[in-house]
Amino acid sequence: MPGETTLYALPQDAIPRQWYNLAADLPTPMLPPLGPDGQPVEAHHLAAIFPDNIIAQEMSQERWIDIPEEVLDILTRWRPTPLRRARALERLLKTPAKIYYKDESVSPAGSHKPNTAVPQVWYNRQAGITHLTTETGAGQWGSSLAYACALLGLDCRVFMVKVSFEQKPFRKTLMELWGGSCIASPSMETASGRAILAHDPDCPGSLGIAISEAVEAALADRSGKTRYCLGSVLNHVMLHQSIIGLEAQRQLGQAGVAQPDVVIGCAGGGSNFAGIAFPFLREKIGGANIRIVPVEPLSCPTLTRAPFVYDHGDQARMTPLMPMHSLGSNYIPSSIHAGGLRYHGMSPLVSQALVEGLLEPAAHDQLQCYEAALRWARSEGTVPAPETSHAIAQVIVEAERAREEGVERNILFCYSGHGMMDLVGYRKYLNGELHGGGMSDDDLAQTKAALAGHPPAAERHSGRWR
Repeated sequence: MPGETTLYALPQDAIPRQWYNLAADLPTPMLPPLGPDGQPVEAHHLAAIFPDNIIAQEMSQERWIDIPEEVLDILTRWRPTPLRRARALERLLKTPAKIYYKDESVSPAGSHKPNTAVPQVWYNRQAGITHLTTETGAGQWGSSLAYACALLGLDCRVFMVKVSFEQKPFRKTLMELWGGSCIASPSMETASGRAILAHDPDCPGSLGIAISEAVEAALADRSGKTRYCLGSVLNHVMLHQSIIGLEAQRQLGQAGVAQPDVVIGCAGGGSNFAGIAFPFLREKIGGANIRIVPVEPLSCPTLTRAPFVYDHGDQARMTPLMPMHSLGSNYIPSSIHAGGLRYHGMSPLVSQALVEGLLEPAAHDQLQCYEAALRWARSEGTVPAPETSHAIAQVIVEAERAREEGVERNILFCYSGHGMMDLVGYRKYLNGELHGGGMSDDDLAQTKAALAGHPPAAERHSGRWR
């Protein structure tokens, strides 16, 4: 309606100057990652794939970490991002709920991923690194790293999960436009890729496989000038993404909202969810009454069905054993279009928050998510990424519940990226060519059996939220 406020903007100089580290405030500290010998990983064990300055952030217990000025200079090309109110969707749903969303689609790469790509590339350059390798699912992370490398002068090599490589060809084009190279994974370029293709020439790939290839490629450079970058899961990535929620806190204040009732984010490895949720988790730990909901695909139910275990982050088991909710590093999820959510494990920080009882995870079917995306597009007008549609599906659930209960609630979610490069999936949905379905009980039993030989991970928690 005319005169209604739908946009809450911060001035450029109001960008947060520090990242927030949830590890400092978790009521029960996380279990440590373990090496091949079963002993806790120390900093020097990670030096072959990460520079020392990134390792320091990964292991930090400091609550606030300064953002370097040169990183801020780049981030302010699109940050602070807008907070918007979805009034058209509210009217469509006839809900008393107020729906706010942090619009991360305005970044150059169209998603939240540059929030960590820029600092990771900057820290690697500070350490004298000239080449970076990485994996990507739907291509949002790979294109974001290529973007950051273009600005800061590093070479970028991306192993993209094959099913997404084929579904989303323009992501490869975007990476190449920014000077990166993109290889379908599994590939013939690494020993781990060749071994998988020898066993299954038609393997659709997985993020676990692509991580193995990217790590192997980084280790193969004997000059010491190549390192590996990860777009999600690890603590330093969660740290960099916290800028989303920190901005949102100030913008909700502009909207007259002291605190949201519900905070929602889609969850694959955890970075987008952590970005919007972790600053509000700090408030919840401090006593605030906030429901915090990570949303995942039914076909890859890491938080809703997977056990909390020690597991590897990649299929070839080149990474340390991390304490996380996991379906097993060998698990290859079905080829859904939300490629960024097809990861077998969840961030250790997010996993510990769930063990603590701070989160209320939900899972939705691919078809339900596409239907939610259509309702959004035909009311709000923008086209969400398939990953983002999972958050929107949960927003609709919460808004309809508020309508049924006759209660006004403030709902906040992260609009993690646009779907303008995901139109093939939308076309298939509109043509009735997509199928739904979740992970079968038999598949879940098999994944649990495959994890049986790993070291046990104790579910330690304070008992305050359980």
